[in-house]
Amino acid sequence: MKILHTADWHLGKIVNNVHMTGEQEFILTQFLQIVKNEKPDAVIIAGDLYDRAVPPKEAVELLNHILTSLITELKTPVLAIAGNHDSPDRLEFGNQLFRTQNLYIETKLRPDLQPIILNDEYGPVYFHLIPYIEPSEARVLFQDESIHSHQSAMEKIIGYIKENNDMNERHIFVGHAFLAGGMESESEERLSMIGGTPYIDASLFYDFTYVAMGHLHQAQRVKSDVIRYSGSILKYSFSEANHKKSVTMIDLDKKGNCQLEMIPLIPKHDMKVIEGYFEELLEHPIDNHMDFLHIRLLDTGEIIDPMNKLRSVFPNILRLERKGLSSKTSLLDLQKIQKRQSQSHTELFSSFYEEIKGVTISEEKIQQINHVISKVLERERGE
Repeated sequence: MKILHTADWHLGKIVNNVHMTGEQEFILTQFLQIVKNEKPDAVIIAGDLYDRAVPPKEAVELLNHILTSLITELKTPVLAIAGNHDSPDRLEFGNQLFRTQNLYIETKLRPDLQPIILNDEYGPVYFHLIPYIEPSEARVLFQDESIHSHQSAMEKIIGYIKENNDMNERHIFVGHAFLAGGMESESEERLSMIGGTPYIDASLFYDFTYVAMGHLHQAQRVKSDVIRYSGSILKYSFSEANHKKSVTMIDLDKKGNCQLEMIPLIPKHDMKVIEGYFEELLEHPIDNHMDFLHIRLLDTGEIIDPMNKLRSVFPNILRLERKGLSSKTSLLDLQKIQKRQSQSHTELFSSFYEEIKGVTISEEKIQQINHVISKVLERERGE
């Protein structure tokens, strides 16, 4: 069986005030051509189809066009899950009807966790579609008060799957989570860490034939060649400038051995970081000057209106930096940002509380804040 793994489309994304829908349409048209050429038996979309819970009209229309083309024109089954950016309620609309057309969209964790079964000449392949969930959702579903982290929630899910399936068969796990050891970029929204860290140990998945993950935007393996992130379809921040975007083709044999191929995606406009002196850049522009650019100027003297002058040559500048002036503070700023990105919502609030009140927040107030944040997150994902 041939399976094409993709994730993190983030339709409706805005990068530095630029709407990316046109870029996404270009790359997904290329994606459809890959499906047409390669003829996979199934396509996996491992979460974050949209960039936010209420996507713009253009994003909805684009997703509708792509899914319709895959299902009706190319006759390719699609197995998709909701990510942390998606609204489960919105993606769930019509999903029972769509199943009759081989479009499977799993948005919420179901009590029975039944896999989707597709067959090839060697027999069944079991696809376990596990959408992004908060630990609180798993705690309610399994009626287990010991679940307080993404790790413990996933342990419960994997345990249930193993207890109710013959793992000697071919099993594909589709998830949207943060596996420990994976490499992040700035464009990923940190998963909730209420009640514990968001990290999940990749060793939980060793019994699966292949693990198709979404959330991290760099295509990568985590601890095993068959535990993989496909990465996002486009670069969504300059921290991804050196990434090579692709989709992953899995050729699955009778015994469950996987032959993998990364099929590159070529954007309409690339995203690059370039350095140089102001006058040299104006006189000798780089190739592909229409790409989205972060320009770092090396000049130390005064420059009058550099952005407008550079835009006459590089119309798609998204960020301009004076490297000589910013280098002293940028490292400190980056360290502050990284520290805050590693903190949970509760830790951020506790830090704010201590700074304002001058005292450490009590355990009772922390529990109250956890409850409020959980409710807010649930409401945001449902809107």
